[in-house]
Amino acid sequence: MSNISVGIADDHKIFRKGVILSLRPYTNISFIFEAENGDDLLEKLQGEQPDIVLLDLRMPGKDGIETTKEISKRFPNIRILILTMYEDERFVSHLMENGANGYLLKNADPAEIKKAIMEVMARGYYLNNFVNRVLLKKSAKNKTIPSLNTEINISEKEKEVIRLLCLEFTASEIAQKMEISARTVESIKDRLMERFGLKNTAGLVFYAVKNNLID
Repeated sequence: MSNISVGIADDHKIFRKGVILSLRPYTNISFIFEAENGDDLLEKLQGEQPDIVLLDLRMPGKDGIETTKEISKRFPNIRILILTMYEDERFVSHLMENGANGYLLKNADPAEIKKAIMEVMARGYYLNNFVNRVLLKKSAKNKTIPSLNTEINISEKEKEVIRLLCLEFTASEIAQKMEISARTVESIKDRLMERFGLKNTAGLVFYAVKNNLID
């Protein structure tokens, strides 16, 4: 994979520098700027836009939640990896459905951060064990009796695309397995995201599992 540009927003300078230093051995990842909070980050994005932003949640001024929504609206091509100390399921659900592509805790080691960056670039999302536990809990809670008024209807082709996305296949890999074009896969993804009001592939995967759209 070609060089991946990254920006980091965190109000603790020592932590920012530590993350940057810890990822220095991975020569295909380069940090192009640091930001102290959401306002600072959004200002920097006016000039230079990285492939991925590592974003803290609790910051003075515009926090990570507000910033995630703003980036997904104004800079939809930028991927967002939350990097936070908050091990709270409510944050995971809200952020993954509103533009975040992954959710990491600050105790993650450099190898996991690197893996998350690579997977977000390749697949559009990263689901670690913590996020998967949240998904399983959400799915279990939603085992309700179907209603004709609330049932979500999707075609078999749409269901298969979602199933393969949840198994972490890329669009090109899904196209090959289903014997359709990659453009058709992307079109199906875009149509589903628009229908359910979602921001990205991560949100679609999260929504699908939470609402039991696949077997």
